[in-house]
Amino acid sequence: MSITLLIILVTVGISVWAWNDYSVMNRWIMNPYQVSRQGQYYRLLTSGFLHADWSHLLFNMLSLYFFGGFIEQVFALLFGASGPIYLIGFYLVGILVSDIPSFLKHRNNPNYNSLGASGGVAAILFATILFRPLIDICLYFTLCIPGFIFGGLYLAYSYYSSRQGRDNVNHDAHFYGALFGVVFMIIVYPTVLPQFIEQIASWRLF
Repeated sequence: MSITLLIILVTVGISVWAWNDYSVMNRWIMNPYQVSRQGQYYRLLTSGFLHADWSHLLFNMLSLYFFGGFIEQVFALLFGASGPIYLIGFYLVGILVSDIPSFLKHRNNPNYNSLGASGGVAAILFATILFRPLIDICLYFTLCIPGFIFGGLYLAYSYYSSRQGRDNVNHDAHFYGALFGVVFMIIVYPTVLPQFIEQIASWRLF
């Protein structure tokens, strides 16, 4: 079984479990106040396996399914037999890193909660874009644009929406999860950056 599929199955199982047992949701959701006051730092990770509803879960897991397989192959080439372990670590650290800004921003707010795998999924997605910037990414299976354009728009939208704070979406998780994915891959495989630039330079609109 692929690591991507394993992560998806575990995430779906835990999300459904939490929907049917609210004590699990209450214990594992990312509540910065509880993390700060009670030292419950595990919430920074466990919240990545919880989702608000089926649409939230399906969107994240479909994104992970479409792009996770490619990153599995990349990690197998970079790390050999240890690739699966590195991939799991990469995904979990993506979730952790993406939650830290929200923790710092809301640690004195007992009413703030956050959940979802968006940080880890964004890390996977942007690692893929770094290697394959010309890959088509389709919004709702209709509007397809090159990955590097999607990535730029995604980061700009996430940053702007985070500053506005007008909805209940944790845009910081999207933004910092994506940045983590890019920075990590450049550190472990520096050649990817000039390859990324070379591919973009060859792109033509028509």
